[in-house]
Parts: sequence; structure tokens; C-alpha cells
Amino acid sequence: MYVCLCVGVTDRDIENAVSDGARSWREVREATGCAGQCGKCACTGKSVMRDAITQELAMSPDLAYAV
Repeated sequence: MYVCLCVGVTDRDIENAVSDGARSWREVREATGCAGQCGKCACTGKSVMRDAITQELAMSPDLAYAV
């Protein structure tokens, strides 16, 4: 789904940025260009980013045995 129509950023673009190591909204914005113009997509973009980070951390084998 398109998150940012101004620049053409999709939810997959945001998920890929998280997969590539982005862990903050600033890092996602720099990687994708999302919310760089009108900013109306920022709330949706942040939500997609949070979900992607949560899923990324849940799939991390390093955290499975953390004490």
C-alpha cells in the first residue's frame, strides 16, 4: 500500500528500511523520503515502522534466549 503519495513510498519500502537497520523515524525518513514534503503520511508511516520493528525483533533468534 502507498503510505506517501508525494514521493511514492510504500509500506514495503518502510519495512525494507527497517530490515536494513533503520530503528527510528528519522532513519526511515532518510532512507525512504517518506513525509519529506507535505507530512500528512507521517502518522501512518510511523505506525508501519513500529509494526515492522516489532516483527523484526520478534523474529530475531538472539532475543529468543535472552535472560
